[in-house]
Amino acid sequence: MSVKKKHTVLVKGPVHPQFIADSIAKHSSKTDIGAHDIFLGQVRSDVIGGNKVSAIDYSSYEEMAEEKFHEIREAAFSKFTLTCLHIYHSVGLVKAGEISLFVFVSSKHRQDAFEACRWIVERIKKEVPVWGKEIFEDGTHTWKSNTK
Repeated sequence: MSVKKKHTVLVKGPVHPQFIADSIAKHSSKTDIGAHDIFLGQVRSDVIGGNKVSAIDYSSYEEMAEEKFHEIREAAFSKFTLTCLHIYHSVGLVKAGEISLFVFVSSKHRQDAFEACRWIVERIKKEVPVWGKEIFEDGTHTWKSNTK
């Protein structure tokens, strides 16, 4: 297996819907792909202790996070038969309703795409040093666990 080119995963602010749509559209010319699976992580407006979450401010040890994302990506290509794999995760402020994680997996067959996407998301949540500070409507905040 060849090592895939590293690309920057962390993006400032939310992952915009048009970026997601453009990413999908670019794959229409790749006729060896038979399946795509996509995970979109969206900020929820949970109510915690009577306070409603209005945003999450994501922070990260960026160099370590980028390296961990690359390791997960390489491992996914080794474990599954994939054609393409794209991961983008937000740093900075992401408002409730906006996307903070975009995982896009492509394969010849759906089973590999399904299994790989779930496996990748679970590894990201367990291993990547990204933290979220929930910002409440009243201006207070609390740290959010990355494993939820």
